[in-house]
Amino acid sequence: MGLIIDSDIFITMEKEGMAPDFNQFRAHGDAFVSAITISELLVGVHRALGQSRRMKRAGFVEFVLDHFPALSFTDATARVHAQIFADLQRKGKMIGAHDLIIASTPLLHDFPVLTHNRNEFERVPGLTVLGL
Repeated sequence: MGLIIDSDIFITMEKEGMAPDFNQFRAHGDAFVSAITISELLVGVHRALGQSRRMKRAGFVEFVLDHFPALSFTDATARVHAQIFADLQRKGKMIGAHDLIIASTPLLHDFPVLTHNRNEFERVPGLTVLGL
């Protein structure tokens, strides 16, 4: 059992100064992130305007990395990713490249994904999508 937290959840929490708290989703098991989420969060650090903002974001990202293990993009994840990509492209319902990678991770592990971006993730067949 587990739960994948989408990047947008953490981005919103960081912007609003909220501490990540997913106790209401405890029934799903441990919370994880997809490896691409690390990159997305670190891009925000590199794009931050000003040293103070950069340091604040970096501290938040380190907190996330310390508390939410990342699930790697493996050959098994790549197989799921390829199937999702082909299916969505065939239907003309593509989602963003990073969202495809994130979606393949919970599908592989049979976990739901927690996101603010339900519109994109709900296009992925078989993916359980949760929102805040």
